[in-house]
Amino acid sequence: MKLQKLMSLTRKAVDEFQMIQPGDKIAVGISGGKDSLTMLYALAGLRRFYPAPFSLEAITVSLGYEGFDLTPVKELCSELEVPYSVVNTDIAQIIFEERKEANPCSLCAKMRKGAFNEKAKELGCNKLAYAHHKDDVVETLLMSLILEGRIHTFSPVTYLDRMDLTLIRPLIYVDEADVKGFQNKYRLPVVKNPCPADGYTQREYAKELVAKLSHEHPGAKERIFTAILNGDLPSWKDRVPKKCRTKDAS
Repeated sequence: MKLQKLMSLTRKAVDEFQMIQPGDKIAVGISGGKDSLTMLYALAGLRRFYPAPFSLEAITVSLGYEGFDLTPVKELCSELEVPYSVVNTDIAQIIFEERKEANPCSLCAKMRKGAFNEKAKELGCNKLAYAHHKDDVVETLLMSLILEGRIHTFSPVTYLDRMDLTLIRPLIYVDEADVKGFQNKYRLPVVKNPCPADGYTQREYAKELVAKLSHEHPGAKERIFTAILNGDLPSWKDRVPKKCRTKDAS
């Protein structure tokens, strides 16, 4: 996938769900993986010409693993002219050594988000950006159906009232396959996740399930995503397609 297509899909999400307003300062969550680095590229590119001026702050929450070298990410942020901060924590030690959590992902995510949100507030940001893509949207819906018995997936825009921050997900129209293509084409400096639980989660199960459904029923993922767009899920129903915006403007 070329940068032009990435920015086009990102702008589509930003416009249809009104993710960015003039003067926004957006904290971009950088894990070091392909998704977050692709989002960084997309928002840095969009920043140059988007009609609502906004600024960016890239933030990585380091869990405390030895040898987790973020130098390549720092160099990319410098190249894209995005300020970069690393929040050093002892999350890994707390979860795996002190608490010895059998199912560490939930607590880890909660602690990472807390550290990220606090740093974003410290830097004066009013919005957060997570790099969830279209596959993540569909996988989350399936996980909710199978594991929780409810029809739910995360929202494109979520207001976090306790922190007075708005969370946006600008990559919701981007397929994971295109993210992988972008990673290879632009040689993103991906930093391998050192977490021992990586690859053994419920999300990996959902990812395999979506792949199986798509193989046996070509187009299944797109139809599920369309059902989400056309459904009555919170926040998703606030979507304003381009043709509607044009009509309203006239």
